[in-house]
Amino acid sequence: MFWFNLKTKQVEHGLKSSSLDRIGPFHTEAEAKNAEATVRARSEEWTKQDHDED
Repeated sequence: MFWFNLKTKQVEHGLKSSSLDRIGPFHTEAEAKNAEATVRARSEEWTKQDHDED
């Protein structure tokens, strides 16, 4: 599994850094490299869903 380290902005293979500094897991290195965009898109979608439910 791959992880994205938010502190170093690097992809890691396996659990190499603190859980506070990483997001994942991702199945591929490419998915992990795009982690920040993925998280941002999901957050925007959740915000939209919350507004639609109100």
